[in-house]
This record gives sequence, structure tokens and C-alpha cells, in this order.
Amino acid sequence: MIFTHDTAESLEAGVFLANSALEPDTLETMDQLESFFARFEYSGPPPKEADLIQVRNIRGALFQLFKATRDSAVPLVNAILAEQKAVPQVVRHGGLDWHIHATSDESPLATRILVESAMAMIDVIRSDEMRRFDRCQMHDCEGIVFDLSRNRSKKYCSLTCTNRAAVQAYRARKTKQSR
Repeated sequence: MIFTHDTAESLEAGVFLANSALEPDTLETMDQLESFFARFEYSGPPPKEADLIQVRNIRGALFQLFKATRDSAVPLVNAILAEQKAVPQVVRHGGLDWHIHATSDESPLATRILVESAMAMIDVIRSDEMRRFDRCQMHDCEGIVFDLSRNRSKKYCSLTCTNRAAVQAYRARKTKQSR
């Protein structure tokens, strides 16, 4: 694995969240936020109603961060960390071994997500792995693809786009066969 577990998880969560703002919006309810929180195993208290609006509001910043080039990502990371007053600390909790948190578990969920995403991007920038991020290959989607596969073969941002591409390919084959 190219990144540590917590780095990969933070990047996957951030990309998932950034893509949730695309049509159809997949982060409109508390149930959806609670599902996101559980899926990506965030530490700290579970989300509250106020967190929903705050988390929805950071999706644009995350989208911009993950679409950036290596050089343009640096000032974005630095700005996030400075604005959130991030102070990196080594912690261990749950089943995870030592890793870095740069904000407290009591910070608002949106702050924790932003800071963890920015901290994870430091590893991406330092290892010169920005090519792990790409645009979804579905012609009508602007989603971000985060590809951790060894051969970098991931093409689509979500299962929805993957399925749509498969259906389109199937229909194209059927049309070609019937001619």
C-alpha cells in the first residue's frame, strides 16, 4: 500500500464527500451524514443536526483540493491547516495504531474532515502521487476518482457511474450486433 491506512481512509472519505455534491446530491439528510460518519469511522462524537450544514459547506473546498495540481494543492492545504488552527499530534484509539490527528475529537465534524483531508494530502504531495486523482470518465460526470489500485485502472467516481458505463457499453454492443 502506498499510503498508511489513516491517510487512504481520509482521502477516500474526502473524495466521497466532495463527490456527494454532484447531481444527485447524496448528502441531504442526517441519516446520510450518520452513514458517512460510520462508514469512514470518524473519531469523536457522532454528528449533530448543525454538522449537516457545516459538512455540506466544505464540499466545495474539498472538491477544489482534490482537483488541484501538486503545486496548487500546497497553498490550499496550508490555508486549511492555518484556518483550522491544526496542531498535529500522534494518537492511538479504537483498533488503530499510532497515527496523526491535527484537531481534537471535540472539534466540529466539518473541521475534523477538512483537517484530516489536508493532512492526508500532505502525504500525497510529498510522495508526488497526485496522479492518483483524476476526473470520472463518464462523459457527463465531473466527479473525482481517487485510485489506489496498483495498475491505476479505476475510471469512474462511483458505482453509479461504473454501472451506467457498463449499461452504455452493453447497449452499444447490442446495437452493433443487430446491424
